[in-house]
Amino acid sequence: MTGPHADGRGGDDLYEALARARRERTAAVLATVVEVAGSTPQEPGAKLLLLADGRTVGTVGGGSVEHRILAEARSMLAPEAPARRLATYDLSRDLGMCCGGQMKIFLERIEPAARLLLFGAGHLGRAICEAAALAGFEVTVVDEREAWTAPEQLPSATRILCEEPAAAVALLAPDAATACVVATHAHPVDQATVKALLATPAGFVGMIGSHRKRDKFLMRLRAQQVPEEQLRRLRTPVGLDIGAVTPAEIAVSVVAELVAVRRGHGAARLDRPVERSA
Repeated sequence: MTGPHADGRGGDDLYEALARARRERTAAVLATVVEVAGSTPQEPGAKLLLLADGRTVGTVGGGSVEHRILAEARSMLAPEAPARRLATYDLSRDLGMCCGGQMKIFLERIEPAARLLLFGAGHLGRAICEAAALAGFEVTVVDEREAWTAPEQLPSATRILCEEPAAAVALLAPDAATACVVATHAHPVDQATVKALLATPAGFVGMIGSHRKRDKFLMRLRAQQVPEEQLRRLRTPVGLDIGAVTPAEIAVSVVAELVAVRRGHGAARLDRPVERSA
């Protein structure tokens, strides 16, 4: 990754680094000069990108102002920190700089796109994929059936894997910021996939099904010595209770719950483990 550009605007390298950070799900903070008055080291539009590993691209002026902005940016990398803030400096009074001007710099934490692993590419899986993509999720769809995983069947999917779902869990390595929904074509496949997912730190594990299906699965998983703390993380029947019947309606209910979790509205955030009694 290259260093700052002379003009301070970051150029293509900054935007390439930003795009790479999002692809690799790396935390970052972007600082942008939005307003200046008097003599300042940079003009509006100058940018500085701080990555979680400490690398930087671009500049907002160097010296004391950049030192202060980098400190602010580092504090914002924590998930619980505010995601946006506007910093206003009198360069002479606040930072001891000779310029004597004023700068306003907007800082924003760059969040990776919400990630959904969807196991099952049937009629319901396709509806969930489409609704989730519209809600801003990057959707990976997994199904072992070739006829159901053709790209034209899942135009909204970011990635499609024609793999046995339970085996694909290790490959996909869900983390605390990953939502997972199980909606395969067969109960044994559902159960094996749920078991594999509960052994990961996935932030959300939901399964399509009835209360009766849930109870049978919990009984079988307990018989397989799955720990209770894992079983408490399973959300099933997944989806908000809106009386949904059709695949499209069920998809809306499922994605509504995913959005509620993502926004921390009446539920845990996706970047923290979810625990809910089944």
